Amino acid sequence: METILIYLGKWAISIKNDSKKILGLINSFTYWAFVAPIKGKGLRFKETVHQMVRIGYQAVPLVFLISFFIGLIMAMQSAYQLRKFGAEIYVADLVAVSVTRELGPLLTAIIVAARSGSSIAAEIGTMRVSEEIDALVSLAINPIKFLVVPKLLALMIVLPCLTVLSDLV
Repeated sequence: METILIYLGKWAISIKNDSKKILGLINSFTYWAFVAPIKGKGLRFKETVHQMVRIGYQAVPLVFLISFFIGLIMAMQSAYQLRKFGAEIYVADLVAVSVTRELGPLLTAIIVAARSGSSIAAEIGTMRVSEEIDALVSLAINPIKFLVVPKLLALMIVLPCLTVLSDLV
């Protein structure tokens, strides 16, 4: 019984510590993305545009392809099922509503998380291993401002645009 309580206590402490780190990251991002530019500390606009191209523009063909095939498969399956009831006329409405409301945003988010999220994680992980992040800190450059803010701002701008493009297909 005591080992279970020790395990639960360690688990609760790790949850608290991880939550504290996540909230600190959100706080730093909010400051460097929205407050610091107002105070004149600048925003890395060129890097944000570069990340928008990397995260968004290069994902457009994949989003189009997956959205097209998901819509096609839904139309075929819906037509097969609705034919039994003589309601084939509603296939287009069914596919349009379901893809626009549910599947378009969900699939776009999954694609961006899988494609761009893994790329960003690998890039930052490699920088951590090769001590580039420590070098930024020793040069008095904030890693959140330099690395995280352009990527997250690009995601915040590009993800809704990709969702709209997915809904149009």
